[in-house]
Amino acid sequence: MRRVEGEQVLMRIFLGQTDRWERKPLYMALLELFRSKGLAGATVVQGVAGFGPTSIVHEAHVLRLSQDLPIVIEVVDAQDRIDAVLTEVDRMMSGGLITLEKVRVVRYDRGAER
Repeated sequence: MRRVEGEQVLMRIFLGQTDRWERKPLYMALLELFRSKGLAGATVVQGVAGFGPTSIVHEAHVLRLSQDLPIVIEVVDAQDRIDAVLTEVDRMMSGGLITLEKVRVVRYDRGAER
C-alpha cells in the first residue's frame, strides 16, 4: 500500500446519475480509470437532491423510477497524480463540475485486518 499523508489534493467531480461513458455509468467508468491509474482511492457519493447550471432541481422520489440524482466522486492523492488523469477525466465528461483543493491527510491505512 502506498502511503498518502501530508499535503495532498482533493478532486471532487460533480455529475448526474444518468451520465454515461461508452454505455456505462460515468461514475463507474471514472472509478475504474482511477483504480487503473493507481490513485490512492476514490469514493462515489449519491446525493438526494441538487441542481446545476440549468437550475432544475433533481430529487429522489419513491415512486419515480428514472431520476438524475447528483453524484459526487472524491479522490485524494498527490498533485502530480491528480494532474496526470485530469485530461482523460475532462475528455470523458460532457458536462458537470470538477474542483480541486489542497487538503492535509492525517491518516490513511487499510484499517484492521479481519
